Amino acid sequence: MAERIAVTGSAGVGKSTLARRLADELGVPYIGEGMREYIERTGVNLHDIGHDGMRLLVLRLWEERKEAEAAATNGFVADRASYDFAAFWLYYHFAEQDSATEVLLHETLASGRYDAVYVLPWGRIPLVADGVRTPNPYTQLHLQLVIEGLLRRHAPGAIPLATLGVEERVAEVVGLRGAR
Repeated sequence: MAERIAVTGSAGVGKSTLARRLADELGVPYIGEGMREYIERTGVNLHDIGHDGMRLLVLRLWEERKEAEAAATNGFVADRASYDFAAFWLYYHFAEQDSATEVLLHETLASGRYDAVYVLPWGRIPLVADGVRTPNPYTQLHLQLVIEGLLRRHAPGAIPLATLGVEERVAEVVGLRGAR
């Protein structure tokens, strides 16, 4: 069966590492988080594009994510879930009473997009200043709480992972999949 798996959580919790490793383990495509790839591809400084530019960028990255997920017909492991895009939209005050907000939240919060969503815990891995995400742990905690709140309401079956090491996390996910 083609499983659609997403790994979610705030920045610096190990999503990319786990998602890449899981995709390898399961033999399915890895779908990157989007923002980091965009910055590396374009060299843009996010501080230079302003609030409206960031709003448009999140919309663009969501469109790219939807296309990548739709193209992966034999399953995938996604670094970030659709719920993360909704969390960004709300956290960074992009939500307005407009069609962009209505469409984005309708799409990102819809059920059935993933067969499994794994939530990584905040604060277990030290944040690293990498020029993309803020190294402020409390900003990341705030975003984590927004993500977790959205998951409680819109994806109550999301599975929290308690282990820390990537191999232990992979083993935990593989074990959980086998138990279904």
